[in-house]
Amino acid sequence: MWWARLKALIVKELLAVLRDPKGRTILIGPPIIQLLVFSYAATLEVKNVDLIVLNRDAGHWSQELVQEIGGSPTFRTISFALSPGEVRQAIDAQRALAAIEIGPGFSRDIEAGRPAKVQVILDGRRSNASQIVSGYLGRIVGTLAARTPAGERAVSDSVRVEARNWFNPNLTYQWFMVPNLVASIALLIGLIVTALSVARERELGTFDQLIVSPLRTHEILLGKLIPPMMIGLFHITIYILAAVFIFGVPLRGSLFLLYGSAVFYLAAVVGIGLFISALSMTQQQAILGAFLFMVPAMLLSGFATPIENMPGWLQPVTFINPLRYFLVIVKGVFLKDLPLAEVARQTAPLCLIALVTLSAAAWLFRRRLE
Repeated sequence: MWWARLKALIVKELLAVLRDPKGRTILIGPPIIQLLVFSYAATLEVKNVDLIVLNRDAGHWSQELVQEIGGSPTFRTISFALSPGEVRQAIDAQRALAAIEIGPGFSRDIEAGRPAKVQVILDGRRSNASQIVSGYLGRIVGTLAARTPAGERAVSDSVRVEARNWFNPNLTYQWFMVPNLVASIALLIGLIVTALSVARERELGTFDQLIVSPLRTHEILLGKLIPPMMIGLFHITIYILAAVFIFGVPLRGSLFLLYGSAVFYLAAVVGIGLFISALSMTQQQAILGAFLFMVPAMLLSGFATPIENMPGWLQPVTFINPLRYFLVIVKGVFLKDLPLAEVARQTAPLCLIALVTLSAAAWLFRRRLE
């Protein structure tokens, strides 16, 4: 009997979302567009860099360095300055992200086997891109140095170091970005759908009918919990298929482990959404509450910046963020066949967060019913 009541509520919740043309559009269109757009736009690579060169040396090696830089696909344009003032103006006006200054004795020092200095000037207003460009320029200068007479002798007498990138040998940024988006967009959709649930009932006037129905409090909560989780699992399935067949991200781990952890992740997200929905009187308040949680959750998840780089006082706050744990699982299952023990270790906090948030939502919901 209770199952029939619960099934009716689940069907009613799904129809409330899917019968609304705007609701269908929001659930299907934007998430797919976000996955496709963000996967290409949110790149960690730096390309099309404008560089300015101040070359004070007329020798062979300075010309060789400029040609090496010009042959790199990273740099879009290379302009030449006649004075430090022109370099300053180009950086100030953001006509160039970086500048390289070659001293007057650059070629002479190389031929004599002395250290030759090159100054790199970067636009600190774009700190992340500047650091990456600095690394690019450092590798180009290092490659040139290895070809110089002194460099050839040093290389022949030293140990060669060859870098090998595990799990992403070609450093394809989409292999890193797409699994992150699988977790992040699922958070967005699950949170929005759930946060609007109770608030929509209040605005439409059906909340009172729900109260006087024969449904018990826990049945109402389950009826509000299961449909968003079904929608979330549907979206995760679409994202996984797109990651594998459109973006070519390898799926090296177990789908069973990925979906198993996704259930607990969505339960935690839905618990937070139900808590926000129970607090909100209107759908506008619910959307604002969802975004109030979602933006810090994205920033504190390790999506863009490693958690280890955050201030020590801020790192404990990330422990209550479900996105933090699911990001580790998604990237691990996709790229390195994350073992069961590690998946379980990351899923345990998700279970705890789901238990706490769903209990808090049930308590608040019960108070509202009373």
